[in-house]
Amino acid sequence: MIEDDEPYRDAGRDLGLRRRRRLLFRDRKIPVRMLVPNFFTLLSLCAGVTAIRMAIEHRFELAIGLIVIAAILDGVDGRLARALKAQSRFGAELDSLADFINFGVAPAIVLFTWGLTSLKNFGWIAVLLFACAMGLRLARFNSMLEVDKPKWQSNYFTGMPAPAGAITVLLPFYLNGLGLVEVRDYPQLIALYTLLMAFLLVSTIPTFSGKLMGERIRGELILPIMTAAAALVGLLATYPYGTLTVLTIAYLAVIPLGYRRYQKQQREWDRAHPTEVAKEATPGAVAAPSGAPSSGVQTSNTRTPPVAANDADPADVKRGSP
Repeated sequence: MIEDDEPYRDAGRDLGLRRRRRLLFRDRKIPVRMLVPNFFTLLSLCAGVTAIRMAIEHRFELAIGLIVIAAILDGVDGRLARALKAQSRFGAELDSLADFINFGVAPAIVLFTWGLTSLKNFGWIAVLLFACAMGLRLARFNSMLEVDKPKWQSNYFTGMPAPAGAITVLLPFYLNGLGLVEVRDYPQLIALYTLLMAFLLVSTIPTFSGKLMGERIRGELILPIMTAAAALVGLLATYPYGTLTVLTIAYLAVIPLGYRRYQKQQREWDRAHPTEVAKEATPGAVAAPSGAPSSGVQTSNTRTPPVAANDADPADVKRGSP
């Protein structure tokens, strides 16, 4: 009897496996719009992997250009996913894996092969910590997607986002390309700067994202914005080192201003929502309605998730540059 039952058990087990395998694509036909954002993600991944090859071959200008292209494509795929309503868990996972290669591994190899080989072990440890910090930053981004928070906090990232981290960590290369100073003669400073960028990636310092600014654009600003974008592309093509240096220094200078603005908005929100602040301060406690007598008893059945400055709006399950 046992032998007779085994085929049925195996058949049931196989059926269950087949059903679980179908969870990724429930329908036989997938709308083309669902594939478009993933196509851009794959393009950015190809750019990042090719940047690694260029770094190994000491073709650093091409490597930097490919990392910048990967950062641009990373911003495009998330916005396309939201515009086309093509968010998917598959796309989110693919995007995170591509970001780790493009913005964690590729810049680390570029920095090490360009300016840190003379430090040997210390130089490798510096870029290794940067890559690990990028992986941790992306993991935190994914784990905080479901955290409840006020809408205004969507304007801020927790720590430095991945594309910005990849662009800013390469500032020594830009400065060296300007020809004002031979930055490669100071590998210790390059390593310390790399460690500083790694710290900003995993820190909880709020950095301005500007996500809510892109929800609606006034009609009279469309042409100026498009003109500014065209001018930026022209400057990057004509004066790449100078443009990237100015953008990087400006971004780093804005971080303290964004932090101060975040603290101000947080204080204003705390004053306007004292009940939420009390819930956050005492997890598990249910605040009594306004004017109702307090029984002095706390119940632990109802928990309100803490309001935190996370990286992405819960609606942005697909993407959004971490």
